[in-house]
Formats: sequence, C-alpha cells, structure tokens
Amino acid sequence: MIGRFTQRKQNEHDGTAEPKGFDDFELKLGDVMRGERATMGKSLLDVQRELRIKASYIAAIENSDPSAFDTPGFIAGYVRSYARYLNMDAEQAFQDFCKESGFSVAHGMSAEASSRSKSGSAPAAASKGLGGDAFASPNTPFIPAPSGILSQIELRAVGSLMVLAGLIGGITYGGWAVLKEVQQVQFAPVDQTPAVLADLDPLSGAVLEVAEGSQDPAAEALDRLYRPQALDVPVLVARDAPISTIDPSTLGNFAAPDVPSVSLAGASLPFDGAGPLPAGEHGPQVPQVVAEVAPGVEMVAVRPSWVQVTAADGSVILETIMDAGQRFQVPMTEDAPKLRTGESSAIYFAVNGEHFGPVGKRGQVTKNIELSIDAITGRFELADLQDGKNEALATLVAQLQAEQQPAE
Repeated sequence: MIGRFTQRKQNEHDGTAEPKGFDDFELKLGDVMRGERATMGKSLLDVQRELRIKASYIAAIENSDPSAFDTPGFIAGYVRSYARYLNMDAEQAFQDFCKESGFSVAHGMSAEASSRSKSGSAPAAASKGLGGDAFASPNTPFIPAPSGILSQIELRAVGSLMVLAGLIGGITYGGWAVLKEVQQVQFAPVDQTPAVLADLDPLSGAVLEVAEGSQDPAAEALDRLYRPQALDVPVLVARDAPISTIDPSTLGNFAAPDVPSVSLAGASLPFDGAGPLPAGEHGPQVPQVVAEVAPGVEMVAVRPSWVQVTAADGSVILETIMDAGQRFQVPMTEDAPKLRTGESSAIYFAVNGEHFGPVGKRGQVTKNIELSIDAITGRFELADLQDGKNEALATLVAQLQAEQQPAE
C-alpha cells in the first residue's frame, strides 16, 4: 500500500528548495482508493455488484463527500467495507475520511444519525413515514403504493387490440352485407293497369275449339294414358352381339382346315386322300406363338481348361475350369459374348452337330473370341475326327453317340 507522507523538507544549510520527490506530494484518501481500485482492474459498477453498495456511495467515499449519503449512520460501515475490499486498513481509512471530509460520528439517537430530510419536505415525510400518526393515514407505510392503471397499459397491446377489433368488425360487416344481398327482394314497377275480370267466366278460356273432322285432344290424351300395354314379347338384342356370336373354330388361326370326309358305317370320318385319318389328328389348329429356336453354339472341352465367358457389357457369364467331356451352351444374347481360355487346344465348338476347332495350340492363351455362329464358322475349320490331332474329340463324340443310342 502506498504510504502517506506529506511532510515538506527544506534545505537547512543554504535555504534553497530541494527537488520534490514522490513522497513530497500530498496524497488524499480518494486518490489512494482510486489507485488501488485501478490496480485491481475494477470499475464502480463492479464494486457495486460485489459489495452491494451503490456506485454513487463509492464515488462519494473516494471524493470524501458525506452529503451524498441518505443515512449518515451508515457512512462508517460503507467506508470500512470499501477499505477492506481494497486491502487497506479499515480504521485508518475511516479516520482519513473523517479528517478530509469533516465528518464526525453522531450518537445513534441523535437527529444527525437519522435520515437527512430535504428542505421543504419534512412535514410530508413525517406524515408518511413510520414516525407519523399511523391512525391518521389509512395506507400501510411499509407497503409500496400501487401503480396507476395507465402505467399498466402498453401501447403495443393497445395497437394490437385495435387491429383485432377492426378485423372482427370488418368480417362482421362483410357477412352482414352478403346476407342482406342474398335475402334482398326488389320489386320493379310495371306500367300496366290491372283489368277487372270478375264479371267474366274464369273457365271460358280453358275450352278448346275442335276443328271439324279432328279428334278431341283431351280424349286422345286419356286414350293414350289408359291404353293397355302390348302383350307381344319384345325382341331383345344384346349389346355385345357382334362379339359374342363369333365362333373361334370357324375363323382365324383356330379354324379347322377343310378336309374331305368319307362315310363309313354311317359315320363321317375325315379323309386325306390315302385313307381316313385316325381320331384326334383332325381338329382345331393351335397357333404357334413363339418361333422355333435355332441351334446355337456349344463349347466342348476334351481336356481340363480354364475358360471365361464375358458378355458385351463386361459382366462375367462363366468362369470355371471345364473338365474333359464337359459342355457349355452359350447363351443367345443381342451381342455375342466373348471367350478367353488358358488351354486353347482343349476347347472345341459344336454348331449344328458339327465340331469346329480347336481354339489354338497346346498351352496357348487365347482371348476375345466372339461366340457367334458366323464368327466361329468363318474363323475356325471343321474338325476332322479322323485326324490324329483330334483324337480326343473323336473319342468324346463316339462316347456321346453311344450314350444316345437306345439299348436294344
């Protein structure tokens, strides 16, 4: 803490004034407190928030102004609390405050220790405070006075209510106007003088004049009304008669062919020129919906070989090791698949019962072989089963023919 030394020193030898130092200047209590508060980095609002003392009281303590306090009896406590907050000596700070401001501690029952009364407002305060006559004032002094009605009304709420009231009024008026327009009946004046017809026969105009030689219309209407219904059975025609009367066995692809018939033993049998047809062979023909599938390409392996068949889009259809005698029917797609094999001499192709190949030499890897009939027949030669090079294929074909022959 900064010490308080305010004595002035002069040179006793030559009578000249020496240069002043830091301790030669007079430091007041407020300057010391402001310095300590600045060192702590606190503002007046920070001190008010932490000590629960008004910022105006803190400023009055730093300015040594006791007149800013409403109750002089609390000045000593405020000064000591603020000094302890700044880590200063509380008693020394209070003595310095009294010395600089001229403040003196008053007795607790004296008038100086009570709340200071403003000039001109003493009678009103006495009448409203606890010291006044409690029976003369109907209001309880320690209860806050109620606020007025106008202070509880917000302008924004008033505006919202006015808008809502205008909206409700507009909707009501619009509904009433529409209802009035719907139910309104207007009478238009007609420039026509009413005629007096009381002396005339009211039924004279209802009599129709019948010409000579014609039937009375009234009698004709009665005759038509009471005429008996026709007793004949009506003829009904189906709406779908053009379709429901079609016989499929006489028209189109289902029609039976015109075959001459012969009469045998009183029975009529179909005759094709060589003799009567057996029962069941002559009848309605069934149309063929799907065309006959032409024979495709078949892969034949005479020795174990790795093969890979890929479609035109790159997807793998078959990837395996075909053993001797194993066959694979190449699927018929829009674009012919392609073959890749590791043992080219072991793979042959069967097209329409004939064998083409082999794909390549022994131990050779062959790829990008198009598996279509035109590509195979144009690229490979017909395999000669009598040639010694195709001995394995000849043996396989002989075994297959032996298996297909029926047992005697």
